Amino acid sequence: MSVSVGNRKVPLAVGAAVGAAAELVGYVLVFIITSGSIRDNILRQATDIPTWKAVGWVFFNAHFVETMVDLGFLGSGTGSFIGGEDGFTTLLYVVPPLVLIAAGLAVGQYGDIDEPAEALLGAAGVVLGYLVLVLVELFLFQAEGTGPVLATGVLLAGLVYPLVFGTVGGLIATVTD
Repeated sequence: MSVSVGNRKVPLAVGAAVGAAAELVGYVLVFIITSGSIRDNILRQATDIPTWKAVGWVFFNAHFVETMVDLGFLGSGTGSFIGGEDGFTTLLYVVPPLVLIAAGLAVGQYGDIDEPAEALLGAAGVVLGYLVLVLVELFLFQAEGTGPVLATGVLLAGLVYPLVFGTVGGLIATVTD
């Protein structure tokens, strides 16, 4: 499936596949960087939460999506496992943008994109693929009242990040073509 711009075709389906792949690559990179520390630090009091779910919290934190934490009778609160005294390195914030820029660049190169409007349409495909996995993961990463905040997860991780950084990658493709 593709979208026509003038006499050119922008590959929407390819963009969606690349967007989904970018989301998975981003998660895997965060998993590789953080999983050992998560097992040692974050989960030592909540041993029944799988490491892959806690890594998901950090992955969403890398999109500036906070984690909602159930505090029992005290209610709930939000926070991030990135930054601060005991948090993970703030370098994790560059993982989603870099992976999405690479995705937009790949779609741009594949579709031979050479106009800014085409870059935006190519990024729309990236958004579709990325958003689908974000929606699934927002529910998969919930555990015992703790998980990514749903509304900001959809907005930031699912829409804003892939649209902005996928477009940047597509624009880079128009310059480097």
